[in-house]
Amino acid sequence: MSVVLVFAGALLVAVLLSGLAERTILSTAVLFLLAGFFAGGVGDFLTLSPEDPLVSRLAELALFAVLFTDGMRLGARDLARAWRLPGRALIFGLPLTLLVTGLFAHFVAGLPWIASFLVGAVLSPTDPVFASALVGREEVPARLRNLLNVESGINDGLVLPVVLMLLAIAPSGASGGAEVEVGALIGELALGIAIGAVVPWCALRLEHNRLFDLAPRYEPLYAFAIGLLVLALAYVTHANLFLAAFSAGIVVISVSPRFKDAFHQFGELLTELLKLAAILVFGALISLTFLGEIGLGGYAFALLALLVARPAALAVSFLGTRIGWREWTAAAWFGPKGFASVVYGLIVLESGVARSDEMFHLIAVVVAASILLHSSTDVVVARQFREADLKSPL
Repeated sequence: MSVVLVFAGALLVAVLLSGLAERTILSTAVLFLLAGFFAGGVGDFLTLSPEDPLVSRLAELALFAVLFTDGMRLGARDLARAWRLPGRALIFGLPLTLLVTGLFAHFVAGLPWIASFLVGAVLSPTDPVFASALVGREEVPARLRNLLNVESGINDGLVLPVVLMLLAIAPSGASGGAEVEVGALIGELALGIAIGAVVPWCALRLEHNRLFDLAPRYEPLYAFAIGLLVLALAYVTHANLFLAAFSAGIVVISVSPRFKDAFHQFGELLTELLKLAAILVFGALISLTFLGEIGLGGYAFALLALLVARPAALAVSFLGTRIGWREWTAAAWFGPKGFASVVYGLIVLESGVARSDEMFHLIAVVVAASILLHSSTDVVVARQFREADLKSPL
């Protein structure tokens, strides 16, 4: 109940300050991160460890919810029509970010090669939970919002096989290493996409049947029920949760667009609650002792991973395109790390491979710094576009 108590108090303060947070660099995400840090990391009110199931489960649920709602923002037709920039970011930008981050982990943080690229893989995807803060702002150009939305929604699933394959070849630690079967991994990814596509399609076909009559006030719950069923089936069958969530959202909006507006407010509030709860729990893992265990090389790596790796990767990826410098700068900066990296970092920690604890420390400090930096600058980035529109001639 201590987690509930701290969350309730932080939520009350966050709601009271929400109007100010919409207009300034004040961030509710940072508020919950600090609440978790002071309640668990500094004080002893919250006693959580990375091995606690609450930590990984909340991160998974938050990521699932935001991928489902993000998928509902982007139908199949929109995805096919506006694929050019996201495609470049995924095909070129994602592996380049992994490569550059891995090089920094080796030469700056001092990790072995396999461990370095494992950290690079965990930190290479952008997080849809925090990207949605900018995606949801109308003053941001639609092309940039589409780029961030599609990229952050898909790259988590693309990186997961790389993470698991690197774990399979990583030298084992004292507790033994993890064995990953490639065939089983591919099956989990494919099954996730299949569940995310088939379940919503069947449910929406049922809703169109004359035998059923859906009351308008229950429409938000119908979309919620579809998402919950997809989540449960993915857990039961061990399918990939994230691909199931994103594909389910796309199918819902593609088959029945009216559910987008019906589910919007309910879905956004539910996602926000899960996101903030997961941030609070994550903050409780970061203690002063935890931070003291990271050397200067680790902090230098964190800065390079956040400030250099993605901009360098996107600079190469967008060569030859007509994207404006303001949009490129925003895309290069706004590559937040979040719950996907936390979940994959926990997988690394639990795998028992050599230096897994050191890798998790690096991953955690990058994610924490990203929450502090990126969630406090979405208003600033959006304001730049709004001011540019006001200055442009009619």
